[in-house]
Amino acid sequence: MLELRGVTKKYENKVIFEDISLKINKGEIVSILGPSGCGKTTLLHIILGLTGINGGRLAYNGEDITRVPMKKRGFNIVFQDYALFPNLNVKQNIEYGLRNNPHISTQAEVDELVDLLDIKAHLNKRISQLSGGQKQRVALARTLVMKPKILLLDEPLSALDGVIKETIKARIREISVRYQLTTLIVTHDPEEAMTLSDRILLLSDGKVAQFATPTEIIRNPANDFVKNFILNQLNIKRRNILSLFADDGANIDPLSKYTQRQHYGQDDSVVTHRYDDIYGIDTIDNTDNTDDLNVIKDSHQQKRKDATIN
Repeated sequence: MLELRGVTKKYENKVIFEDISLKINKGEIVSILGPSGCGKTTLLHIILGLTGINGGRLAYNGEDITRVPMKKRGFNIVFQDYALFPNLNVKQNIEYGLRNNPHISTQAEVDELVDLLDIKAHLNKRISQLSGGQKQRVALARTLVMKPKILLLDEPLSALDGVIKETIKARIREISVRYQLTTLIVTHDPEEAMTLSDRILLLSDGKVAQFATPTEIIRNPANDFVKNFILNQLNIKRRNILSLFADDGANIDPLSKYTQRQHYGQDDSVVTHRYDDIYGIDTIDNTDNTDDLNVIKDSHQQKRKDATIN
């Protein structure tokens, strides 16, 4: 179990976040979600040991690791740009960390990961010959052969397109289930967080806006920020998709003209103002979000089931 106890981080006089306390269980997938500038990547770097803190404690399995250096924590990260070595082929990239630690993984274990991530056909290729999805899988394999206690992923899907993105999501889920590997993911995409995570840590203004399961967030958003940042964006995406299948536009949501932009942190987040919002009625309630809940819940449960079966 990973624990953060009253963690505070400041840069000069600016508070990035303050007094954050939470517990993450073994084998959980947790997405860290929020607008730009809220400290998502900073929090990931703190857990990794790349960045220090100004207050509080970090613990892993009951042991205080606040001052334990990064190399001794045993946590590994896949950076957003993958950080692969262009002068090495795929096989050499995957096995790079084993040069000085050859006993961490056996050849059979390396081969198992190569098969799991479906990169056997690419082992002799140069990095420049790979697609974005292939590079992501190679970066995952290189990290996993080192058998990290916790896997940290910084925007792992941001540069990937639809089908490839879903494939990588499935691989991440399967890895988490098969190896009971605690996985922390930084993302800016509410849909990505909702469909991939066991729980979501939503940050806003240096505080935890909500830390809960996707179902709990849909049923009981903690505050207006959660409603606007997650639920309204999901509603907009759903309507946009449904409108593509509308017959001659007859079924397009007439409320789409009330969609406008609001500012959260450094990002513009789309928020929809619906008719009953205009007349002072809050539409983001349990009844209004039943469809969203069912879609996300069913998708999440099925994908976790598929990962377990496979």
